[in-house]
Amino acid sequence: MTTFEAILLTIVTASTPLLIAALGELVTERSGVLNLGVEGMMAMGAACSFAAAVTFDSTPVGVAAGILAGVAMALVFALVVLGFAANQVGSGLALTILGLGLAGLIGAPFVGARRAPVEAISVPGLSDIPMVGRLFFEQDLFVYASILLTVAVALFLNRTRAGLVVRSIGENHTSAHGLGLPVLRTRLLAILFGGACAGLAGAYLSLVYTRFWSPGMTAGRGWIALALVVFAAWRPGWVLVGAYIFGAATVLQLHAQAAQFGVPSQLLSAVPYLATILALLLLSLRRGRAIGAPGSLGAPFVPDR
Repeated sequence: MTTFEAILLTIVTASTPLLIAALGELVTERSGVLNLGVEGMMAMGAACSFAAAVTFDSTPVGVAAGILAGVAMALVFALVVLGFAANQVGSGLALTILGLGLAGLIGAPFVGARRAPVEAISVPGLSDIPMVGRLFFEQDLFVYASILLTVAVALFLNRTRAGLVVRSIGENHTSAHGLGLPVLRTRLLAILFGGACAGLAGAYLSLVYTRFWSPGMTAGRGWIALALVVFAAWRPGWVLVGAYIFGAATVLQLHAQAAQFGVPSQLLSAVPYLATILALLLLSLRRGRAIGAPGSLGAPFVPDR
């Protein structure tokens, strides 16, 4: 494997958790709910999945635990913003703080432990294609699942009646309620889907990307996932593109540090986040306020009010 191929492979690995978490948040936001707790849900997914995988010596059990942890956090968020119609921004920020704290507590006994690497799955014939073979057809199951998830979310939102219901509620929950659409139930399911995706993204971080647990290992990826949804203008295909762009920024800054370009490492570490801010700024300047956000995004819904 050449150095260039190795860099491309690490970009795919670094992009996968961003893509999975952003797809979950995209569906949540298309239903009209803004969940800023993605960072906390990812941290809980990473901690619980690693703890379960080490305890039971099973990666599938760890993945299931990570997804369940994300769903449990999402349930708490849903109870607050749907049951009590609390402010979504404040509730999401509180969820992030809660998730980071609980993850540190759960993961503390497992600091220093390591997991065996997850084996890559080769597609016979296709994985031998020069350059692109190993890049696209010799990856772990999570990478294939993230691509399929992108296609599934796009088809669901744009080609199914249930997807149309989600988008209608996100655009105007009052009108949707007047038409008899189940606003709260739909938003609950969307929030749980977002939590499951965030938990899965966290599981990927601790079981595949690093194969160990450490406090703060999400390193702001939940916030980048949130920004990706805006960058993609709430379209799944562009979420895929954006995830790989920001994944590339993450990997290239590591290689720049290794090459000792004479730039402070702290500045290079900030490159992915600076790229996120720059992309959102350029997007905002180009499109103004009309960037495709759902009309009821962030607005609480109380039936018959």
